Amino acid sequence: MIAIVYSGSKTAFWKIAKDGKAIAECSMPGINPCFNDQKTILQYLNKKATLINHAESIKKIYVFAAGASSDERKEELAHTLGLFFKHSKITVKDDLYGAAISACFNNSGIVGILGSGANCAYFDGKKPEKNNFGLGYVFGDEGSANYLGKTILKRFLQNKLPADLQKQFELKYNLDRPQILERVYKKPMAQLFLSSFFDFFLENRDNKYILEIIDNAFELYFQTYLLPTVKLHPGKEIHFVGIVAGSFQDQLRAIAKKHGLSITTITKEPIYNLLNYYSN
Repeated sequence: MIAIVYSGSKTAFWKIAKDGKAIAECSMPGINPCFNDQKTILQYLNKKATLINHAESIKKIYVFAAGASSDERKEELAHTLGLFFKHSKITVKDDLYGAAISACFNNSGIVGILGSGANCAYFDGKKPEKNNFGLGYVFGDEGSANYLGKTILKRFLQNKLPADLQKQFELKYNLDRPQILERVYKKPMAQLFLSSFFDFFLENRDNKYILEIIDNAFELYFQTYLLPTVKLHPGKEIHFVGIVAGSFQDQLRAIAKKHGLSITTITKEPIYNLLNYYSN
């Protein structure tokens, strides 16, 4: 029995398979080792009956997590999971590696992540090429749910949203300026707070103003991440994974076309492809 875990900073998705077939699944808050300590992760695990019931039977776990970019972070997360899954061999890679396998399998290509965070890399069929893109939700993540959350909050606080959206935002979230600033600057897990506002974009996906924000965010993503990667690896197939990419595929393809590029695949939930890959 094996388990596949794909975790952004916001949500970790689990799939459990036996003899190549999925038998169970669940989700929990993200297990980013940069933000979640051992105690917190173990608390998450102990709240999931699905994982408790299968813990002793799972022999291999493949984990792909945001924040697991260094050997130290990978070992730290593997050790924590090993305290719960005592009979499992645990392999930890970062989410970019998982995205690359999900999109390309063993083929080469350019892989972009647009989920709660953002990243991009060339994948040679074995591992993603190292880059300087992964700067996190403060310095980076352009085009991601975190970035979109920051954008809508800033415009809300500055009263720059159209009147109908301003009112809708007030009614939906019931947040004032002091509450928002406290959540961002004083409370832990600010990145989760920011990415939670992606729901507002989904609910207003036909609104012209909202689509303009999406288009501008995707253009910034292309300028910051994708175009520099394409310049180094021209002619390679381009793939995207993540909830933002999957939810606004038409806008993403339109920006690509504007730059003379074509997107081969867009995968909203990469864990399904990862399960298929490692089950077989």
